[in-house]
Amino acid sequence: MDKEAAMQEFKKYEQMRMDMYEFLEQFIPKDSNGALDFSKAQDIPAIEVFDRWFKLDYQARKIRGIAINCLGLKGE
Repeated sequence: MDKEAAMQEFKKYEQMRMDMYEFLEQFIPKDSNGALDFSKAQDIPAIEVFDRWFKLDYQARKIRGIAINCLGLKGE
């Protein structure tokens, strides 16, 4: 995989990660320090949380493979 294609995968991961935070913030307000305040959380649609998490995890595993291949490491 060339550097440009790898960077696109990294950017895709970063966007998915930011989208996940934005999604969570719709249901979990932040406290005065900017941290998510789970004590004031609303019900979150579990299916959508899992779907988003699964896609994010898949992308992270894809990037792990890219990094291992680019660095010439052996996967564990």
